[in-house]
Amino acid sequence: MSADKIIMRGRKIVGGVAEGEALVTSQTISGWGGIDPMTGTIIETRHELCGQSFKDKVLVFRGAKGSSGWSAAFHQTRLAGCAPKAVIFSEMTTKVALGVVVMRTPCVSELDDDPLEVIATGDWVKVDADNGIVEVIPK
Repeated sequence: MSADKIIMRGRKIVGGVAEGEALVTSQTISGWGGIDPMTGTIIETRHELCGQSFKDKVLVFRGAKGSSGWSAAFHQTRLAGCAPKAVIFSEMTTKVALGVVVMRTPCVSELDDDPLEVIATGDWVKVDADNGIVEVIPK
């Protein structure tokens, strides 16, 4: 076990265990019109992650914005094989909750520390949603 490992505890939204490199944004993400569901790329031109793909990453973000099409757009990423490996978010809405459920991606929220302050893009993150545990190894 690394001395640099950070452990946070939170609430399981969707069960499962996954790990990978973090892709972090403090901004909300728009589903319909904000992502390309066939590549997992954020296409919203004013978004700080515009042009970056969350495929095979642990997506850490504030929450969802936009219409109820958010969940449909993220569901399409799963069907296309471009969904994130796991999801961590900080602002619960019905849009984001439904989106992670239809993606079937391990997901936690309501962590005891703000994930947007603790996790940085490039960190290695393990999400054990079954137990509500997030382990972070800083890059």
